[in-house]
Amino acid sequence: MKNARWQPDPLQLQHVRLFQNVASSSLDQLLREFRACELEAGEVLLSPFNRNQYLYLLLEGELKVFLGSLDNQPVSTLQPGECAGEISFIDNDHPSAYVVATTASLVLRLHRESLVNLFNQSPQLMQNLLELLCDRVRQGNRIILDSEQNANLDTLTGCFNRRWLEHVYTRESTRCAFNGQALCMLMLDVDHFKAYNDQHGHLAGDYALCLVAHTLRNQLRPKDSMARYGGEEFVILLPEIDVEEARSIGERLRQSLEQVSSFYSPVGILPGVTVSIGMAPMKPQDSLESLIARADSALYQAKQQGRNCLCG
Repeated sequence: MKNARWQPDPLQLQHVRLFQNVASSSLDQLLREFRACELEAGEVLLSPFNRNQYLYLLLEGELKVFLGSLDNQPVSTLQPGECAGEISFIDNDHPSAYVVATTASLVLRLHRESLVNLFNQSPQLMQNLLELLCDRVRQGNRIILDSEQNANLDTLTGCFNRRWLEHVYTRESTRCAFNGQALCMLMLDVDHFKAYNDQHGHLAGDYALCLVAHTLRNQLRPKDSMARYGGEEFVILLPEIDVEEARSIGERLRQSLEQVSSFYSPVGILPGVTVSIGMAPMKPQDSLESLIARADSALYQAKQQGRNCLCG
């Protein structure tokens, strides 16, 4: 980073969010505290390894924000008029992310020693900065939420995965036990899936799994939980459902797939698939592993009886 020659234009900067509604007389004074700096393309402006004492306002160019590592995908892109470093500028600590110039850029830099004077000169600037901080916190919360959701999702089928199943079982089993309500599990396995892959190709097999997930998920209640447990295995938790009703639901799900003799896919028309289903009710003191073991045993019986049926 190197110093740059820059002529302040208060009229232009009044449209920047940091300076919105700041009186012109105050803005002239404030701008004397800022220093213009040039960044080369690829230059790291902020790093978690270096304590930051500056607030940066991007005037020209583009900055990208990376979490964890520069090898990761950027989580956001900063355009002219946006700020960087405001959190570490306030708390005088290490930044929580990398900020990198993706093109030659021009920034205004403000040292934190000027912070108190600036707030005294312009309470509106303090309010603007607090609003920017709130935006950053909300953005961070969204990133955390998105990361958690993505970590719990199976990317192929869009179903939840085994990691999420452990969490939801703890919640639902505790709730149902507390309320004296039943909970049942269905474990489904796509019949002859290896042969399907061998005959039609693995891409066709992927589309068949998506068909299964879509067909079944559309028939479940919002409170039901469906997860892809393994390669061609799915698990469904049915809270507040007794054994007879769980059998009825499982049979309806099985028949819905049996009736799909063929379906359209990006690789052409493909034959449908059937599923074998094992059903098990939750018992007192059941862990997820023990309930899965009984559902899996019932699923094995369904396969032994010729597949495309429900046992349990």
